Amino acid sequence: MTLDFPNSSRSFDEVRNAVRFIGHDGMFEVRFFIEADALAGTGARTGRTEVTEAACLAAFDRARSSIYEVARKLYSRGRQTNYVITVGDLP
Repeated sequence: MTLDFPNSSRSFDEVRNAVRFIGHDGMFEVRFFIEADALAGTGARTGRTEVTEAACLAAFDRARSSIYEVARKLYSRGRQTNYVITVGDLP
């Protein structure tokens, strides 16, 4: 099976300081998080040092297709309970 993202919902997880999104491999749900620092490189910075929730979600939406590609690549390396995308994972 391949990893798909049929549900475009995403949310900000304050504890992890990351955006959470879900992929599906057949009937299996696969959890992903992309760190706020990784999103800062895609335009989430607001001119201050911190990255806001709204800015993270907007940056995720702008870079959604490339984030999904990175998620697929991480998933193809082996199955885990959840995956965390860091700034080092992004092109």
